[in-house]
Amino acid sequence: MMNNIELLVTAWCRVGWPLLLVFTVAVLVVAALRKPCRGAFGAECAFSLWLFPALAMAASLLPHAAVPMSSLPPLVVAITTLPGATAPGVVASGADDWRLWTAVLWFIGAILTLSLAVHAQIRYRMRLRGAVWYGTASRCPVLRAADPSVGPALVGAWRPCIVVPRDFDERYGDAERRLILAHEDMHARRRDGWWCLVAQLVAAAFWFHPLAWWALSALRRDQEFACDAGVLRKNRGQRRSYADAMLKTQSAACPLPVGCAWSPRHPLAERIAMLKQAQPGRVRRASGVVVAGVVILLGTGGAYAVAAPATGSSADRHVDGAAEYQLKMKVEAAQGKQESQDVHRFEVMMCQPPGKAARVSSRALAVEAIVTPLQGGRVRIVTTIFDSAGHKLAKPVLIGALGDPLRVTVGTTDATPRYTVDITPLAGCPAREAASHKPA
Repeated sequence: MMNNIELLVTAWCRVGWPLLLVFTVAVLVVAALRKPCRGAFGAECAFSLWLFPALAMAASLLPHAAVPMSSLPPLVVAITTLPGATAPGVVASGADDWRLWTAVLWFIGAILTLSLAVHAQIRYRMRLRGAVWYGTASRCPVLRAADPSVGPALVGAWRPCIVVPRDFDERYGDAERRLILAHEDMHARRRDGWWCLVAQLVAAAFWFHPLAWWALSALRRDQEFACDAGVLRKNRGQRRSYADAMLKTQSAACPLPVGCAWSPRHPLAERIAMLKQAQPGRVRRASGVVVAGVVILLGTGGAYAVAAPATGSSADRHVDGAAEYQLKMKVEAAQGKQESQDVHRFEVMMCQPPGKAARVSSRALAVEAIVTPLQGGRVRIVTTIFDSAGHKLAKPVLIGALGDPLRVTVGTTDATPRYTVDITPLAGCPAREAASHKPA
């Protein structure tokens, strides 16, 4: 069980740190470019920049080409049979405490953040009880809520619906109602509910990161600006009616995590100020698409390259992998009660390339070991214990830092043999190098 937890923690650290770096850099790039891009090419182009963090993180998770490994055969340096004394005590293998507790803290924070978002979404959905059919937009149904403080909004991602307040017909004029429905329908056409869902999941994954919450808020703002620009581009000359509809809308009574609410909760002054600006022409919008596409492609390629496993000199590979590893291994097999145990022990020291199985045998046992390098100067050693007939008895896994002695014990009852494996891993093959430097 502990080995499984260690594997999960190690995988979490291996994936988490590159994702954190890629996310931070990508959001900073978007933060620097969104306003200049909005001014030069329009709000729709600025909103498209938010593709960059999503694609960059996805690219960093893609598989990379494996680092070339040495094809040297395993070398058994020495095998000796030990006397009856038990092996000295060693430090147990396992992930460092700080990594384990950091992973637990992150998991609790992510679950809590997701739970709050789900609770807010359920609260908003509950306020739609009693809503009646109002009509149909091009993408989803339109409902009229029983509460005048609910809507207008696009609610949900999988099966979205547009919700308007109970007094929708009385509060807004004909042109205003048409523009509001066009605005929410534009959200539905652009699948903005899915954008909100993905943004909430990313914020939950990076709940501890201040940039995650800023990015969530900035994305929602840019989403509204882009939708405003798209509606006005198709409804030229309707700026005054559009602004009046904004001013007549009440502030949302409760948040809508997955959905888009037409609400003064968004920066109303900034939205109205944008209505006064001239819309960019087709050429400028097309130029903006090209510029944004180049930024996204180059940035995504850079994220993929940064996440690639390091290759280089042996000194550089010391942290994430070496061409060869030396394993000092002590194996003990004991069966029977304490006073009449049949104990078999042997010690072996061998050098092997990572990913290659090295096997040593004694008269009663055989042990096979495969070393896999991890980040931070750590390794995972998968050992398999065979009996004299070649039957597999156990397959313990050890994880730890180079130079630290690791131990795993399998089987503890009187009827079951107890196997204790002690391994100390080192980078390179110091024993062979020392032997080669001995005077003849």
